[in-house]
Amino acid sequence: MQNTFKGKTALVTGGSYGIGQATAIAFASRGANVVIADIVEDPEQATAKAVAAAGGKPVFIQCDVADAASVKAMVEKTIATFGRLDFAFNNAGVEGENGNTLDCTEQNWDRTIGVNLKGVWLCMREELPHLLKQGGAIVNCASVAGLMGFPGLPAYVASKHGVVGLTKTAGLEYAKEGVRINAVCPGVIKTAMVDRLTGKDKAVEKQYEDMEPIGRMGKPEEVAAAVVWLCSEEASFVTGHAMPVDGGWLAS
Repeated sequence: MQNTFKGKTALVTGGSYGIGQATAIAFASRGANVVIADIVEDPEQATAKAVAAAGGKPVFIQCDVADAASVKAMVEKTIATFGRLDFAFNNAGVEGENGNTLDCTEQNWDRTIGVNLKGVWLCMREELPHLLKQGGAIVNCASVAGLMGFPGLPAYVASKHGVVGLTKTAGLEYAKEGVRINAVCPGVIKTAMVDRLTGKDKAVEKQYEDMEPIGRMGKPEEVAAAVVWLCSEEASFVTGHAMPVDGGWLAS
């Protein structure tokens, strides 16, 4: 698998931490140049350092995926830096506020949909013209909450269902154009987002672990492996697919 992406460029939004960070490193381990895009830069530049150590050439671009001008500038800088775009992992997302549908505020709805769903659409709109030039792949980050209901997070669940639908639609639209478009649907992955949901309370963490038939939370690297595979030639016959990476949750 080493250097199978040599000379190619991967863009990862939400790339400074968690699943995005692990995926940026995974792309680099295959030889890709990696654009790490995030609304804030990690002051320690841990992702960039890890990408370089893995053999990739990193660049950080600040981007608010909910803002069209910011997304356009991100992709333009990617092309200006590396001359091409081959893979995109549209991963940036927020969990929104906890609360039932009746208690969901308009502000929470707009922000969650704006980042998680509109943000994916804006990214795809800017990425696709470049991918269509030489072929490539897009992976969008959905969630098991994009394939089932999840009480208490109405805006998040709606946004992730939207990502799945958008992925399937775009996958069909560009199936004959050399661009494959898929989604990953992570289960409970040990990230800062899950830490915010659990409050790092061990009893609450145990409840989340018990939801997983495999008996533990997933690792960001396990989702990253799925993303990189979906972008690779090994997945050349896979498009429009929403792939659970969930420890068997949806199978139970």
